[in-house]
Amino acid sequence: MDFFSIRVITGDVARLVDFYERATGMRASWSNEDFAELRTASATLAIAGTRTVPLFAPDAARPSDNRSVIIEFLVDDVDGVYENLTGFVADFVNKPTTMPWGNRSLLLRDPDGNLVNFFTPVSPDAIKKFAR
Repeated sequence: MDFFSIRVITGDVARLVDFYERATGMRASWSNEDFAELRTASATLAIAGTRTVPLFAPDAARPSDNRSVIIEFLVDDVDGVYENLTGFVADFVNKPTTMPWGNRSLLLRDPDGNLVNFFTPVSPDAIKKFAR
């Protein structure tokens, strides 16, 4: 089995895709106006509109209702990401901070309030763990 993607349900697909394109520097692939994906080598961030939810089960997911998941991106330079996003991101939860487990981490909220973590391994163990 492979972990493939995480899907975020939103009331405004275009706004959220614009945010993630700017925040990550990646371009989204659109299937239709209700569904887009940002694909990396290891996983995909899918962004879907509320009209897709009933296809699975009515009321199975609600936009802007997440308080338990953090979307994470491994980056080469978290401090550079912070500089690039300053003035664009409205809600930084934490400026770049080195965590006890060896990652330098930037925590912010996307326009729907979802937590997003950009991190760079900085300790020898973390660097070894995330070697690409």
